[in-house]
Amino acid sequence: MSLKEKFIFNFIQDDRWKYIADGLVVTLQVTFFAVLLGIAMGIIIAIIRSTYDKNSSSMRGFSKFILSVMNLLCKVYLTVIRGTPVVVQLMIMYFVILVSSNNKILVAVLAFGLNSAAYVAEIFRSGIMSIDQGQFEAGRSLGFNFVQTMQYIIIPQAFKNVLPALANEFIVLLKETSVAGYVGLQDLTKGGDIIRSRTYEAFMPLIGVAIIYLVMVMFFTYLVGILERRLRNSER
Repeated sequence: MSLKEKFIFNFIQDDRWKYIADGLVVTLQVTFFAVLLGIAMGIIIAIIRSTYDKNSSSMRGFSKFILSVMNLLCKVYLTVIRGTPVVVQLMIMYFVILVSSNNKILVAVLAFGLNSAAYVAEIFRSGIMSIDQGQFEAGRSLGFNFVQTMQYIIIPQAFKNVLPALANEFIVLLKETSVAGYVGLQDLTKGGDIIRSRTYEAFMPLIGVAIIYLVMVMFFTYLVGILERRLRNSER
């Protein structure tokens, strides 16, 4: 059987290409919403940890106790999430925590989002810690409280500094979602595996899936490169 015949047999016949198309949509949905969740949680965790690192020595009383507890909880969260495989976290989310839920996309978004938040938090924390202490003092001199200083002065600068790293986290997360099939979610990888199970041929569907991932990663890498060049030009 020629490559053309194999291509027709694996993808065209019986409209098997729809497994790939539907899986691609699911993969992009999970990745997009998981990134949003990861960024939202990551920023909160990064603010708590960086605030503790910068201000714990000068704080006293109940406020220091609360901040210390929150920082400890964040450190435990980061240790657990970064120290365990994402596929195990996904299976715990599906078979233990949300065992009563039939929404597999929601389960995947929560699992990958919580995983991504741990890495985004450290990215953002490094960005916040890189901001000169004078920026904090400038905000206070303008009459801003701590929250306003972070919102209007620190976070925008930190976000600009870490934006390329966040874009790379999106690319990493895109590839990590390939394990979503462990909980029966028909993502891109699972779509290729379904075709393999129907045609009893592994080469064409799996190579096809690999090529699609490669093209997406190359495309987003190209966009990250453009973003980095624009950020460098804006600093001149």
